[in-house]
Amino acid sequence: MKFTLNDFFQLTKIRLALSVVFSSLAGYFLAADEISIKHVLLLFFGGLSMVGASNAFNQMIEKDKDFLMKRTFSRPLPSQRMSSSQVLYIGLILSLLGVTALYMINIKTALAGAISIALYVFAYTPLKIRTPLSVFVGAIPGAIPYMLGWVAYTNNFGIEAGVLFLFQFFWQFPHFWALAWMFDDDYKKAGFKMLPTGETDNNSAFQIVFYSIWTVFISLIPMTQYTGKLNLTFYGGILVLVCGLVILFFAFRLMRQRTNKAAKDLMYSSIFYLTSIQIIYVLDKF
Repeated sequence: MKFTLNDFFQLTKIRLALSVVFSSLAGYFLAADEISIKHVLLLFFGGLSMVGASNAFNQMIEKDKDFLMKRTFSRPLPSQRMSSSQVLYIGLILSLLGVTALYMINIKTALAGAISIALYVFAYTPLKIRTPLSVFVGAIPGAIPYMLGWVAYTNNFGIEAGVLFLFQFFWQFPHFWALAWMFDDDYKKAGFKMLPTGETDNNSAFQIVFYSIWTVFISLIPMTQYTGKLNLTFYGGILVLVCGLVILFFAFRLMRQRTNKAAKDLMYSSIFYLTSIQIIYVLDKF
């Protein structure tokens, strides 16, 4: 069965993959005293391959579910533009390429990447139809990339990597619950349990606000100067706080309005927030 380059990009979710790789590179530049072009390219290629593999395996497992949802029925597998065997081979090849590229940086980076794929495919994906706790499991591989960049440079899982992991871990909840709120009807058609209470209600909105507050709090921890080499100046902290107030504004607005538009605004503001924090952290270093 022939498929196009666009099918491959849709299967591997190239835009999502690039955003994940951006997090890894941000972590690397944040840690680096000297930039290794070789390691940057390996991190880019390895990260892109690993995320692509995760998405390929995920779509292979969920092809029947994807057929039921409006936002996913046109993906390569449910629309029969690709076969399951093709997707399996693509996933395996990308996994091998990704792990090899990350191993060429250091073994800890490769191990973290492999754990990320395993959790995403074998834990998060099957749990989505069983429990809303799947989001907590999925937040682990989702938080690894930022930490991965730091480990790629330092070859060390220290407090700095831990703080970066925690920040992106807590960020997952307002982001993905806002997305789940927007597509709640679609997810229910496929039997996915994504929102914390299973409904677009005040309790779900409260938890979105709760985790947004924790995300902002963790983003400011480097100001304490107790986070090893990961530090944030006073002025950098002010910028981080301002960005945090933006995401909190949209989180509280969702709790007040409980509409799809408010959820959409929060989802996009969370992307802006994450990217802004990562850029501020790097620039503040200098």
